[in-house]
Amino acid sequence: MRLMLMACLVLMDGCIPSAFPSTGLIHPDDLIYLGAFRLPDGPPEIGWEWSNWASALAYYPDGDPEGPDDGYPGSLFGTGHDWNQYVSEISIPAPVSSPTKDLAELNVAATLQEFSDIRGGMFGYMEMPRVGLAYLPPQGDQTTGKLYFAWAPHMGEGEYRPSHGWCELDLADPRPAGPWSIDGYCNYVTGDYLFPIPAEWADRHTPGMYLATGRFRDGGQGGQGPSLLAIGPRNEGNPPPPGYVLSAIPLLLYGSVYQEGSPTLEGYHHSDEWSGGAWLTAGDRSAVIFVGTKGLGDCWYGCPDGTTWPEEPPYPPECPDRGWWSTRFVGQFLFYDPGELAAVARGEMSPWEPQPYATLNVDKYLYHITSERQKHHLGAAAFDRRRGLLYVLEPLADGDKPLVHVWRVR
Repeated sequence: MRLMLMACLVLMDGCIPSAFPSTGLIHPDDLIYLGAFRLPDGPPEIGWEWSNWASALAYYPDGDPEGPDDGYPGSLFGTGHDWNQYVSEISIPAPVSSPTKDLAELNVAATLQEFSDIRGGMFGYMEMPRVGLAYLPPQGDQTTGKLYFAWAPHMGEGEYRPSHGWCELDLADPRPAGPWSIDGYCNYVTGDYLFPIPAEWADRHTPGMYLATGRFRDGGQGGQGPSLLAIGPRNEGNPPPPGYVLSAIPLLLYGSVYQEGSPTLEGYHHSDEWSGGAWLTAGDRSAVIFVGTKGLGDCWYGCPDGTTWPEEPPYPPECPDRGWWSTRFVGQFLFYDPGELAAVARGEMSPWEPQPYATLNVDKYLYHITSERQKHHLGAAAFDRRRGLLYVLEPLADGDKPLVHVWRVR
C-alpha cells in the first residue's frame, strides 16, 4: 500500500531541548542508573522465558513485607511467557551495576506468588496479545487494592472490544472483574501499557481517574506516537458490569495513517515500539515517560536487509520478520511535560500537540544489543513513587528471560 512507502523522519538518539519552560520537570540527568537484577526460573511456556516486548510490569508498595531492609521494598507483578501471559509476583533484590555485564554478578528475585491466569476466561484466543498491569490502592469504599489489567490482540484494526478489568492481589483467588472497553477509543490506542496517575494531579485535572492507559501500534494504525488516556473504573461501579463502556479523558493522541497529513511524534518512524510508561515524580518535579525502541535513519516496510516490499507483484522472495524496519534502533525514554497533558485535559491544547521535551538513550546499560538493527531493546516499566525507583524490563537479556534494570530519580 502507499503508506508503506511513506517517508520517515529522524529523531536524535540523545537529549533534545525543550521548547517549553523546564521548571518543575524531571530531566534525563535526574535518572541515575543503579544496575539490574535477574528473574527466577519458572515452568515452561508460563514462566519468565520469552516474556519480551509484549510484557507487563506493576509495582506493589506493600508487597514482600518480610523482605530485607535493603532500600528496595515492595514487589513487582509481571507477565510471563508471551504465549500464555500468566501473572506472577516477585521480590525486588538490590540491583547490581556490573561493569562487564556479567549475569553471574546480579542478584536474583524470589517468587512470592506463582504464575496464575488472572483473566477468568473473559478473553478468548488472541494472536500476539498486548498486555498491561498496574496497581492502585483502594478507591472510594473499596476495602482492598486492585491489580488492573488490559489485554488486546496485536491485530484488530478498528476493533473496540472489551479490554480492561481488575482483580484481587491474591493470584490463587484473583476474582477478576470486567472486561470493559474505553468509550470512543479503539484497542490500537488503549490495549497495552497501564500506570498510575499521581492522585494530586488527577484530583485537579481528571477527577477520580487515577489510571493511565494507552498503546502504540507499529505502522501508525492507532496513532503515530504513543497514546495516553485517563480512566477511572471505580468511578463507574464497584465493579462496573461486564461489557461496560468506561469514559476516558485523552491526554496524548497523535493522528493515524488513515488521516492524511495528520500530526505525528517528532521524528516518528512506523517501526517505533513504545512498550511501557510511567508517571515520574520527585518532590515538585515530574515527567511522563514512555520506554521503548526508537527507529533512526531510513524507515521502510519489508525485510531487515533493507528490501522494500512493493505494493504490487512481482514480489521478492519472502523473508523472515517482514514488517517495519529502520536503519538502526536504540533503546530510548521519551519525556513529556505533565503540564502540557493537563492543558490537554482542560481542552486548552489538542491531544496531538504535546511533544517530548527530552529523550534518553539507554543502550549503554543494556546487556543484549547484538546489532544496530535489533528491535525490542526495552519492554514494560513500573515506578516506586515513594522512593523514586524506576524498573524497566530488557527482553531476552538473560538467555530467554528479561532482566530488570533500575534507575533512581534524584
